[in-house]
Amino acid sequence: MTSSPPEPVSVREARAADVDAVGRLLHDFNREFDDPTPEPGDLAVRVRELLAGGDTGLLVAGDEPLGLALMRFRLSLWGHGLECYLAELYVVPARRGQGIGRALMQAAMDLARGRGAEYMDLGTAETDVAARHLYESLGFDNHEGKPGGPVNFYYEREL
Repeated sequence: MTSSPPEPVSVREARAADVDAVGRLLHDFNREFDDPTPEPGDLAVRVRELLAGGDTGLLVAGDEPLGLALMRFRLSLWGHGLECYLAELYVVPARRGQGIGRALMQAAMDLARGRGAEYMDLGTAETDVAARHLYESLGFDNHEGKPGGPVNFYYEREL
């Protein structure tokens, strides 16, 4: 007996009722990669604060969220529009490889354009080959100036 493919998943802007599920997804994401993480409820509180601030966009995939894209917006130094930083992209492991991440990314780029962003930047691990493939297939590049130019590096440090 063959199983039927999963139903397509819609992507939408998150509602207040989604924030607890988003907290669980963010917690699971960090745990998956053995990163330290606040508890899901604490993450939900923080997401509510970020959304209330107006400079954060949050998309979810599915009615009971199976994935999310969280973006931060800021004024651009180099242009008259906004910059959009993709802070988080996550799809539950059981639903990866089904186009949900791509749908979230396309919706995130549409949302960013709609808010006046001139570009989107993001960071990912060298070892996250699936994410890198997705980003590159959507036109993201980690080379300065043009494809084939010097590789850009992303650095971070706790303060």
